Order: sequence, then structure tokens, then C-alpha cells
Amino acid sequence: MKPIVSVIIPMYNSAPYIREALESVMASTYRPIEVVVVDDGSTDTSLAESKAFAATHAEVRVIHQKNAGVSVARNHAIREAKGEYILPVDADDKISPDYIEKAVEAMQEDVRIVGCRARFFGAKEGEWKLPEYSPELLARKNMIPITSLFRKADWKRAGGFCEEEIYREDWSFWISLMELGGRYVRLEEVGLYYRVLPHSRRKNAKDQKRVIVDAINRLHPAYLERYLGGPLHYHRSWSKFLNRFRSVHQVGDFNRWTEGKVMDARRNILRMTEGVVVKQFATPGIWKGIWYGWFGKSKARRSYENALRLGTLTPKPIAYREVRYFGILRESWYACEEAKGMHTFNELIGAPNYPNRQKILEAIGRFTATLHQRGILHADYSGGNILFTADGSEVKVIDLNRIRFCRSLSRTERLNNFERLNIDREALRMMANAYANTMGEDPEPDAEYIISHRWYKHIRQGITNL
Repeated sequence: MKPIVSVIIPMYNSAPYIREALESVMASTYRPIEVVVVDDGSTDTSLAESKAFAATHAEVRVIHQKNAGVSVARNHAIREAKGEYILPVDADDKISPDYIEKAVEAMQEDVRIVGCRARFFGAKEGEWKLPEYSPELLARKNMIPITSLFRKADWKRAGGFCEEEIYREDWSFWISLMELGGRYVRLEEVGLYYRVLPHSRRKNAKDQKRVIVDAINRLHPAYLERYLGGPLHYHRSWSKFLNRFRSVHQVGDFNRWTEGKVMDARRNILRMTEGVVVKQFATPGIWKGIWYGWFGKSKARRSYENALRLGTLTPKPIAYREVRYFGILRESWYACEEAKGMHTFNELIGAPNYPNRQKILEAIGRFTATLHQRGILHADYSGGNILFTADGSEVKVIDLNRIRFCRSLSRTERLNNFERLNIDREALRMMANAYANTMGEDPEPDAEYIISHRWYKHIRQGITNL
């Protein structure tokens, strides 16, 4: 008995085209098939049009979801699909009558994907001249149309289509499938008719090159390492050449921590996964890259080594990684354990009724004294870099690349370390009193000094919160 092929059609505001797409599928010479249409929260008559078509075609069924994007819709449809084989078709495209039949015939045991030649229609006419497939070329660009046949079992093994907004989720998915092993086969016949609209998603995605490259690097490092010798570069055709001059230095098990959820991406990129925080430092300028690469230590290395020296005063370090080209530092990462259940000092600012506020502030004051007694000066001792537990029983410091270890610290150096803690006068006094008592000093002059010496940038911006 021949296997069922499930044709899945994600649809969003496709009312002018959906019937034409469905008719082309129903004209297929292959049976048995089923067609699963997923309406991705359309605001036009797409849902009504597809339901009307399904009412007269038993092989077609329509499901609906809130608008969540094409990858979510495809994955939804595939989960609902009953077929052994899956063929995605976009709601504004068409397939040839014999495409499915020929694709199934070509799907041998060692074949992972079956594609075809394609032609444009609509705003552009002519053959879609796709380059010949090779694993190395797939690492640099996509040459497999979304309307290609694959096994549902392989979709599951590959983890489905990436549901993040990466603009080339089909390219990423094909790499995921080919990472399983096997061949790609392209039929000689034209099986796909790709509609080009004046503002097609395919055209607009050209403006998202950096997002696409970053996503491919993050999702498929092993594949890129195998076929390009390293990551994909923004000038993609130069990737393999540039990677010949790439060197990687790594301490600890780092590779498994690079795919976490992005927590912050303003300057450096923070990711969280499996209880581990990974900080990817911003790419340094050329002169700093030379300095970090040839003479000094990178921020990632300093963070790791400083964490080892700080011990329990900071989350446990796990690994760091440095990447150089021609010896010049270009990329670096630092990974440490997540400080679970901890809050940042910034939460105390402007919150006089914060639970256990005085206890927490006094704990931070004592913690700062402990740092200084050990000859530790954090040069970026600011609100986002001080962590505490809700009951104030534990305080830790993060962002460690600007730590100084000294034999001794002057009183001015010590008290100036509070200058970036941009909080109200009362809070500063609470911290200062606890600090002075721990240091064995007179609390009043310490408090007055800390209150009067605010960071110059906060003074200039008029946000001293006093």
C-alpha cells in the first residue's frame, strides 16, 4: 500500500490565492493524500474560502490558530498530519500534477529530502535558477524550495521548524534534516510554481541578512564547522576562506551553552539555558581586538579567572571561549551558573516599601566591606551587577571583567566604590552604616562621604535620586 502524503498549507490573508493552491494539489496524480490547511489568524476571508473548498473535498481539512507566524503554523499542521511524508505548499503557490508522485518514487532509504525545479509566476516570470546542491553550499545559502518532500519522522527528529523570527526558517530546517545524514534529490521536472508578489516575504528578507546569519550560526555550529571550518560570515561567500585564519581558545565545556534564550542584547548578548547564563561580549574595534588578541586578556577570560578568585562571592564560573582571526580577537563568551532566585540592586531604586529593604541594604553594605577587606575593587559596581536574595541572606556580584585585586585600598578608593549605586539618601546611609561597622570605622563620616560623592555621569544627567 502506498504511503499517505500530507500536504500542509499555512495561510495568512491569502484569500485571493488559496483556492488556486488547493486546486493544484487536488489535481495531483498521486493518492492517497490529505491536505491540512492552517489559518494563521487571517483577518480577510481566507478561512471562509478554505472551509468552503474543504466542504466539497473530503481530503481537505482546515484548522485555525491565533496569529503566530508561518513556522508555528507549519509545525501545527505537521503535528496534525497523518501521512508518512510531508509536503509543505505555501498558500499562494501551485504544484504540478505529477510532482508528488515523482517525489515519492525518488524517496529512497538514503534520501532525506526530495525537491524539484521551479518557475516564477505573478510579478516575475521565468525559471527559478537554483544552484546545484552540495552540503558545503547549503552551509552558505539555501537552494532547497520549501515545497520539498520529507518524512514526518525526520521532522520530529530534527525538532521541527524553528519558531523564532529568523526569516529563513526553511533554510535552517533543511540543515537540521541534512544533519541527520542522507542525500538530497532534486527532480529534473518543474514541480513548483512560485508566485512572486510585489512585496513578497522572500524579497523583504534580504534586509535581514545579519539576523539570518546570526541565527544559522547559533542553531547549526557543528554543521558549519564541518563544511566551512567555522561560522558563517556576513560576507557568506568568504566564510570558508576566512575560517582558515580562525583560531579558537576555550576553557570548560562551552559548546552546549550557545543556544539559550536571549535575555538582553543591548550591547553584549546574554543568553539563558539549562540554568546557565552565557554572556557574548560585543565585538571589539580593530585596535582593541589587536590588544586583546596579542597582548592583554579578553573580557571573557578576565571574567572567568576573576570568578575563580572570587569563589562564592559570584555565581560559579563554567567556561569561556575566545575566537581570533589572524590573531586578532573578534568574539568572546563567558558562561556561569544562573543565580537562581536572586534580584538586582536596581529593584531597590525608587522602591521605599520593598520587602526587607533595610535588611537587604545592610547586607549589601557588609558585602561591600567584605570585598574591600579582601582587596577586591569592582570598577563597575553598579545596580545591575549586585544580586541579592529576597531575605537578604546572600549577596553576589557579577560582570567581572573590571575587577581589581589589590594588597590594600585607600579610604577614598573604598568609599568611591559606592558612587554608581544611584539610590536615595536614606538607602545610602543604611549601606554606609553597615559598611563602616564591618570595617571598624566611624559610620557618620563614611555615610556623609558616600552621599556627597555621586558618579559624575549621574550628576551630569541630573539623576542622583538624592
